[in-house]
Amino acid sequence: MGDLREDRPPPDWAGDVSLGVDAWTQREEPAGPPPAVPADPAADGPEADPESVARTILLDQLTGRARSRKELADKLAAKLVPEEIATRLLDRFEEVGLVDDEAFARAWVAARGPGEHATGRRLAPRALAQELRRKGVDDALVKEVLEDVDPDDEEQSARVLVRKKLRSVARVDDTTATRRLVGMLARKGYGSSLAFCVVREELAGRERPDEQQPDQPEE
Repeated sequence: MGDLREDRPPPDWAGDVSLGVDAWTQREEPAGPPPAVPADPAADGPEADPESVARTILLDQLTGRARSRKELADKLAAKLVPEEIATRLLDRFEEVGLVDDEAFARAWVAARGPGEHATGRRLAPRALAQELRRKGVDDALVKEVLEDVDPDDEEQSARVLVRKKLRSVARVDDTTATRRLVGMLARKGYGSSLAFCVVREELAGRERPDEQQPDQPEE
């Protein structure tokens, strides 16, 4: 019996690898081009008014807390708002009291500086001045605002900060404890004279772990 495969006619794709792959995978060519994406009327409309966009940016930035004029100007520049529009709007916001660098600086000092209203950082005036300058507040205004910081509040805040850290240096010698605590105060802007004075007094009055009295038994 002869080989029956010799009697079969060659397939249509013989000699063409791409046709062979199409035949085996039964790939079908698309009937036509994909359907067109419908037009978006909103996208095709006129561009937004730059001044309206800038005004919205300013109002969003002022929601929640006050900001300095420089902060707002930098934000507008990052959003590619033309400088003349930014200047005009910032001037207008200052006229109505929505942008006020003095009020901003005083609120910043009240929240982050020494005093009973501090939120936890209790920075000294020197550190506060650096922060306010980075925010773009004028040097003369920074000095004026920081003149109102009570020296007694500054000292008391330094003591609060040291007392919070006493537990972390409870088992080290006084020299090491002094170095760590003075360094902590220095990073928050406190001068070396005040820092050493407060640390020395607080360490002298601390209760060491080996000096703690055992609980007395109940009678």
